Amino acid sequence: MIESNVDLHVELTEVQKKIEDHLGLDRNTLLFEYASLKGKIRLNLITVNPRHNQSFLYHHCEGYDKLDALKKMYTYVSKSKEKENHYSIQWRANSESDLHTSYFRARNVYDALDKLYYGRDIQTITVFHVTLNPIT
Repeated sequence: MIESNVDLHVELTEVQKKIEDHLGLDRNTLLFEYASLKGKIRLNLITVNPRHNQSFLYHHCEGYDKLDALKKMYTYVSKSKEKENHYSIQWRANSESDLHTSYFRARNVYDALDKLYYGRDIQTITVFHVTLNPIT
């Protein structure tokens, strides 16, 4: 029984590494956050920008277990360029004076803003400009 858990952990690590490699990010800038949700597992993939020390939701998906959710995330990551729009959002944390620009893949502007505000009080960030970027 312990051996199967080791194999599962190895497989989870391998899929996480594929996601990291595809996005060009490493373990310091990418977090895999799991939560139980009505008999399923929800995976939130979070990016951390070391330049301005903020984290944002990249995408979330659900699976029947961690590995299923992780495989669904890899499918999303590898195909999101084809399916979603690319947005730039100019924003400032209310506790700072610097203006930042962050980039999001999202179905629409509301989804992009949800990713920006993920895990924080909406009152802590001021959004100055949202741009739908051209398809490249």
